[in-house]
Amino acid sequence: MRRLIACVVVSVVLFTLSCQGGSSGPLEAVRGFFQTATMPIRYFGLVVTAPVRGLGNIFSNLTADQATLSELQAEIDSLRARNAELEEQASSAERLQELLDLRSTYDLQSVTGTIVSGASDSWSSTVTIDRGTSSGVTSGMPVMTSAGVIGQVVSSGPSSSTVMLLSDEGSSISALVQSSRSHGMLTGSANGEVKLDLVSSNQDVKVGDVVVTSGLGGVFPKGLPIGEVVSVTNNPGELYLDIVVELYADASFSEEVLVVTSLTEEQRATAEDIAEADSQESSSGTDATSDGDESAE
Repeated sequence: MRRLIACVVVSVVLFTLSCQGGSSGPLEAVRGFFQTATMPIRYFGLVVTAPVRGLGNIFSNLTADQATLSELQAEIDSLRARNAELEEQASSAERLQELLDLRSTYDLQSVTGTIVSGASDSWSSTVTIDRGTSSGVTSGMPVMTSAGVIGQVVSSGPSSSTVMLLSDEGSSISALVQSSRSHGMLTGSANGEVKLDLVSSNQDVKVGDVVVTSGLGGVFPKGLPIGEVVSVTNNPGELYLDIVVELYADASFSEEVLVVTSLTEEQRATAEDIAEADSQESSSGTDATSDGDESAE
């Protein structure tokens, strides 16, 4: 009992002296001395026990509940799947917006669709889209992506249609060189090469020139992008240039498409366009006659 009373009295006295002395009192000096004297020992203790604490953490992680680890892995897998889904949705929305911008730019009467499969054989260049007669899609309608024209519908069912690509050897559409207004027929081939045929050898066509739809025939709206000239050869004695065109749109890397369902009057070839094409054709015939006369002489 006496010891307890003595401890209480000493504690009260030390507390009183500490309050009165503040940070400069004798007790603070003693405390500072002991802290300085014991610092190496405390530092040594921290260094020695650090590996033990680290091993304790590792052991704790290794012995974590297996169900908890499985739940965390499942959550990670779910987040990864959701992230991939969101990225795909964002990419699809961007492509659809590009199609809508194209429709707005050219004022196209059209419906959107998706390519669901490629050609069913190795002899044709076609794709199948998920739009058919129930969506107003019928044979002959032009089909394009945001990059340019890819072909036209050749057959339709209620919910799907087959599109013949411009590279198919059976494909032939009216087109022209945008800069020189040189008219020709864009045709595909068995090896997939696309050419602009029936362009008179006296026409000015250069590598890099843009090729667009001419509107002749009333099937394709005029002015739609097709591709650009990558090769021009003017063979001596030939009536027409040998022109190879690289298409802007590649159906093998495309998903969403735009099917043009009808044309406005502004999108059809005018009488002047038809007269211009006829004059170029007549010019080719005149050149051929001249060449024949020169040969006869």
